[in-house]
Amino acid sequence: MPNLPKKVRSKKLSSRVDLTAMVSVSFLLIIFFMVVGELSKGKAMALSLPEKYENGWHHWGCGSGSNERTITVLLDENNKIITYTGFLFNPRKAPKEINYGQNGIRKELFNQKKAILEYSTALGKPKNGPIVIIKPSKKSNFKNLVDILDEMAIINIETYAIVNEFTTEESQLLASK
Repeated sequence: MPNLPKKVRSKKLSSRVDLTAMVSVSFLLIIFFMVVGELSKGKAMALSLPEKYENGWHHWGCGSGSNERTITVLLDENNKIITYTGFLFNPRKAPKEINYGQNGIRKELFNQKKAILEYSTALGKPKNGPIVIIKPSKKSNFKNLVDILDEMAIINIETYAIVNEFTTEESQLLASK
């Protein structure tokens, strides 16, 4: 018999699909969207602002002790700080100009905090610390605001707010000093 060519059969390819890579990609996508979802959630900080009245800001209500607990810090150009305790129309401690640093605003705020905590303890409210209102003028620089916020952290003053509106009396006070 003559040599007949053998029939060449084609190799049958496996019809199975390997999904290993698809599973890896799916897990990566799930992890990615979980992380993005967690990072996109808003992080909010509780902020309490004083109530407003017609001539400017009314410092944290008229409750007992609010006049004694309120310290206002006015920031102006050339590293100038003016601070007073209570309301400007009836201050517990008269406005005075203070410098930045350990022997300036830090010492003043530390002494004020100590006095306010003693006063609050005498009233039977030992956790009522000072309320500091920081008012940077349009002429003050960002470094001064950061410095005063650092002082709040160093002295451990828990309740403070940044307010950008000045009363006419405060504007006159900054202009005069």
